[in-house]
Amino acid sequence: MLLLRRVSRVCTLDLQRPLFFQLRLLSTLADAKKPYYVTTPIFYPNAVPHIGHLYTLVLGDIFARYQRILDPTRPVHFLAGTDEHGLKIQQAAEKAGVEPKAFCDSLSGKFRDLADRARIGYTVYMRTTQEQHKKAVEHVWLTLDQKGFIYKGQYEGWYSITDECFYTDAQVMPAALPSSSSFGGENPAMISIETSSPVEWTTEQNYMFRLSAFRKALEEHYRAQKTEVHPPPYHSAVLQMLDSASSLASSSPDAPEPILQDISISRPRSRLSWGIPVPTDPLNHTIYVWFDALLVYLSGVGYPWLPASTSSEYSVELGPSIPWPADLQIIGKDILRFHALYLPAILMALSSPSPPSSSFPSPPQQKLPLSSKILTHAHWTVSRQKMSKSLGNVADPLAAMSTYGVDIVRYYLATVGGRFRDDVDWSPEQLTKHSKELQSLLGNYFLRVSSKSISAAAQRASSPLPTLISIASSETVAPASNAPETIEDPNPNRTLLLSARALPTQVQKALDNLEVGEALDEIIALLRLANKTVTTIAPWSASCPPTDVYATQLVALETLRITGICLQPFIPDVAEKLLDGLGVPAGERDWASAQSEVDWKGRVVKGVRLF
Repeated sequence: MLLLRRVSRVCTLDLQRPLFFQLRLLSTLADAKKPYYVTTPIFYPNAVPHIGHLYTLVLGDIFARYQRILDPTRPVHFLAGTDEHGLKIQQAAEKAGVEPKAFCDSLSGKFRDLADRARIGYTVYMRTTQEQHKKAVEHVWLTLDQKGFIYKGQYEGWYSITDECFYTDAQVMPAALPSSSSFGGENPAMISIETSSPVEWTTEQNYMFRLSAFRKALEEHYRAQKTEVHPPPYHSAVLQMLDSASSLASSSPDAPEPILQDISISRPRSRLSWGIPVPTDPLNHTIYVWFDALLVYLSGVGYPWLPASTSSEYSVELGPSIPWPADLQIIGKDILRFHALYLPAILMALSSPSPPSSSFPSPPQQKLPLSSKILTHAHWTVSRQKMSKSLGNVADPLAAMSTYGVDIVRYYLATVGGRFRDDVDWSPEQLTKHSKELQSLLGNYFLRVSSKSISAAAQRASSPLPTLISIASSETVAPASNAPETIEDPNPNRTLLLSARALPTQVQKALDNLEVGEALDEIIALLRLANKTVTTIAPWSASCPPTDVYATQLVALETLRITGICLQPFIPDVAEKLLDGLGVPAGERDWASAQSEVDWKGRVVKGVRLF
């Protein structure tokens, strides 16, 4: 059963009803707008979660929360989950002395607990052991088989149990040390160039998918959609993969091996029994774990969709209630080719007639567009080394949240890891530094400007009182009486107010461009200016005129209101405390409200500790 959670501004869903009807209900509530669909990778639960899992979940949650407040009338469908089939799970369960399903139940629960602890607002938590997912995988297999895109052939190549992945000769290299199992040390062990995982030569009679048939279509697609894969270096990497594939026509013996060969999508059941049986050959073959896992993005939105009429055939049209295609898929750089090449090729095959060489009649074509954006991030390391159980350097996300607080860890992951281009190092020292900075710039600032002494001084201001409109429209005025003669900005409150009003547009631009780090840079820059402004004016000083105190507090509160709205995707609990303390009604916390004028007259502000 799909584990759906209630999100704001939707009614309680009936967990016993099919997902299609629930999605249709959500769509009806939102005037039939296509839901915004964001996905994270489904995690492989062969071990407990580490900080990299939390990082990906936080990124997905940031964009989901952002979309919810950007357009509250549009539903958001946020998929997370676990990938529970494959040889690693089978072997780990055997080692633990339990059945694979029981093994997955335990570890999958730990990943879901991590998401809940971190306030991840997923709307569906998919497990590849669910019946709904199995039906979707079988439907895709049978459709591709009927179209002639699946055939049985001899597969020879390198297989990594660690990665649950086949590699070509061009994707492996000798390890630094000779294999302990090689004969006399003459043959070095081979590893994946991409992940450094060990590989072994495998020869099997498997079912194959005609991936090579889609090289040209994929290349044309990515050359036309220049921003689909972000950041740009990863888009270039996809084109390089396709360029190397086109070298098949080269007559040079030194030409790179094409990466877009047909791929194996099954394993013999004698080697792999824990997985979905091939529907056309259930006794002999198990569906390859990556083919199975990639289809979770379809099964997570109810694919194959229920009949559009009383016909027994499945609907092949996408209605407004269906979240597909994904608006944003968030992945690690090590699984880029699966999401940028394999999944799009499968979708193209589902939307295509039978290949010219096929003797099969073409089933009705399904309209399955490709995902809109693929956000590819680098990895987290510890002391510049890849996290590994053998090295004992795996960063525990639950321990980090217990020590520093959920929102501090979310903020650190987003601000340090929000650039995506390069690997970033998990550092408790840096985490402490960022924690202190945020507490000072935001938490202490809120307590300062809402203090009883400043509020009392502001109440002594005489009419006419400054307003946000008058402050924003004022020209250069004389500085406060206690300001230094060398003050750089003669009207710091006006400068701060105009900067605050520009913040929502700046943050929106950064998030729309998938630049999480830049969005937080804009917020922190505004908070630095806010702290500088209040220090410059010093409204707590007895020599500061009450009118200046009033104006300073008014601008500070407005800056905090706008900042609090913009911070909701990143640090939701702290943002909620801040907006509650400012007396901002629940209906005035969307993005449009951050860009609107408010009247602070009569509002009750309660300074509270945010951290």
